[in-house]
Parts: sequence; structure tokens; C-alpha cells
Amino acid sequence: MRRLRSLLPHLILVTFSAVILVPLLWVLRVSLTDKRTAYRLPPEFSALTFENYLAVFQDYSFAGWFTNSMTVALAATLISLPAAATMAYASARFRTGGPVLWIGVLAGQMLPPIILVLPMFMLFGTVLSLDGRIAIIVAHVALNLPFMAWMMTSFFEGDIRSLEEAARVDGASRLQALVRIALPVAAPGILAAALLGFILSWNEFLYALVLGDYSSQTLPVGLAGLETHAGVEIASLAAAALLALAPVLILLPLLRKYLIKGLSLGALK
Repeated sequence: MRRLRSLLPHLILVTFSAVILVPLLWVLRVSLTDKRTAYRLPPEFSALTFENYLAVFQDYSFAGWFTNSMTVALAATLISLPAAATMAYASARFRTGGPVLWIGVLAGQMLPPIILVLPMFMLFGTVLSLDGRIAIIVAHVALNLPFMAWMMTSFFEGDIRSLEEAARVDGASRLQALVRIALPVAAPGILAAALLGFILSWNEFLYALVLGDYSSQTLPVGLAGLETHAGVEIASLAAAALLALAPVLILLPLLRKYLIKGLSLGALK
């Protein structure tokens, strides 16, 4: 029984890891096989080939999709981050809006995107005359800003408040205490919010589909249309999907300790 109890957590972790990794390994296998072998069930293994990765750039506009996604995600994150930080700071210090505001924010996050995308389409097309990447960026800012502000609110409470009050006693102004004390101490949480906001924008599909045009297609929209007259190219789609995951897979290991520290800081508050 003792051995079983000690093994049970490891079995759960192994099972959970397998559920996450097996689909990725399957996609990797498909991306490295020829197009005929990719369709066969049960799966067969063939000589490794990188022709699917080359085909993604030669036969499709993958470079343009990648550029559009990177531009939209970075712009939406960089615009949302300072606004969300100031909104979170105001809520943590002055209770701006009170609980009614944050209930409204959470209720807005729970709305199905299809309810919001059609009014946005009409607003951008008839009133603001926005289209393409600019319209998608504005929509992603509206999508990310409440989430990031709600996430960062807890980072400005607790010990940071005490440090800020000590700085005010020593003669610092409210702005100096914010810039020199609050923001540096809350930096892991702000970075975690920025990373999650970037991932949300990178993976977003519906707003990019409805508000964008052919020249502003992002990766989710481009991958959804990755097909030919003969059907979906499974091998090319697998290669494109792995390339689309590359920025997130690169960012997460580099920023993992900051992400864990930021999320745990918010949980402790």
C-alpha cells in the first residue's frame, strides 16, 4: 500500500503528461513523413523528410500569416499592457469602480465571442472605417485588456502596498512610488500577464476571421484554410501547426520562472 501510494502521484503525472505530449508527437511524426504515408491508418513510418516544411512556404502564404500574427499579437500586448497595469493599480489602491466594475469585466469575458464580433464588424466598417490588421489589433486590445487588468490587480496588493507606503513616508510622490517601487516589485506578475495576453492574441481565430481580409490573415485563419482541390494536406498542415507553435514553445521555457513566480504571487495575494 505504501508503494502504491507513492507511485500513484507519479502515475497521474505521467498520464497527464502523455495526454499533452502524445498529440504533439503525433503531429511531429506526420510532419516528417511523405504526404501519402501521412494518411495511412494504422500509422506507418517512412524515411524522415522536411519537404512538408518547405512546401508550407512555397505553396502557401505562411510567411505572411506568421508576420501578421506576430504584428497583431505584439501590438495588442504592448498597447494593452500599460493600460491594464494602470487600471489594475487604480483598482488595487483606490477601488475604482468597486466590485460592480469587476463583475462587469468578468461577465464580459464570459460572453461568447460571436455576440461581440458582429457589432465590432459593423462599428469598424461603418463608423471607424478600420479594416485589416488595425481592426484585429483594436479587437484584441478590447479582448485582452480586461483579462490582463483583472489578473494584475492582485499583484499590486499586499506587501507592495506596505513598501509603497514606506516610500511615501520617506518623501516619494505617488508617481515615484509607482514607478520605483510598485512596478519593479510587480514585474513578474506583469510579465506573466503580458505573456498570457500574447498567447491569447496569437491563438485568437474568430475576430481575425471576421474583421481581417486576405492580406491580413493570421496563422489560425490561414491554417483553417490550408486545403487544396484534393482536400486537406495533412502533412503540410502538421508542419504548419508546429511552426505556429514555435514562438510559444520558445517563449515558455525562457520565461517559465517569471511566469510561475507571477502566477504564484497572484495566488498568494
